Amino acid sequence: MMQAPDSTSTGAPPDDEAADGSERPSKTQRKKAMHALQALGQQLVELGRDQLAQVDLPQELREAIAFAHRVTSHEGRRRQMQYIGKLMRQVDADEVRAAIGRATGESRAAVALMHLAERWRDRLLADDEALTAFMSERPGADVQWLRAAIRAARREHAAGQPPKHARALYRWLHDQLAPHTSSEDAHEG
Repeated sequence: MMQAPDSTSTGAPPDDEAADGSERPSKTQRKKAMHALQALGQQLVELGRDQLAQVDLPQELREAIAFAHRVTSHEGRRRQMQYIGKLMRQVDADEVRAAIGRATGESRAAVALMHLAERWRDRLLADDEALTAFMSERPGADVQWLRAAIRAARREHAAGQPPKHARALYRWLHDQLAPHTSSEDAHEG
């Protein structure tokens, strides 16, 4: 009875091992990495001109991104995005992600502000004394609007309604707590 030749008997390494004995990424892993780079390239294409200028990129990649803005056909755009994904292999993806985060404001400071606004909203909805504490920190805030928003958010929560007023309260607090916002610029309702 004759046996089929085994890859170990031919001396060739199995498909999942490189010649040096270390495991190389599987085809699925390589595809996932390629798609991740392509998605990162898509984020670059979606950036505004000023934001893109803040990201350090090779000239060839910048030109490919500029060209992607001009492509109108679906298939042409798909191919251009694949090309951008290929060019993305030449850059440090983590560095580009960090630069995109800085350019779009998705930094640690922005996340901290979001959490601060959420904590204040939760405190204001849970405790009447929190309003006094907030007003002592932000004396210029519109206390009338704030009281009305808190009452409306509590009513909708008690009725099991969608949190429309709680979201409005969050947005208002976010604007009030943002370091660049003055009291005249804040959302009034």
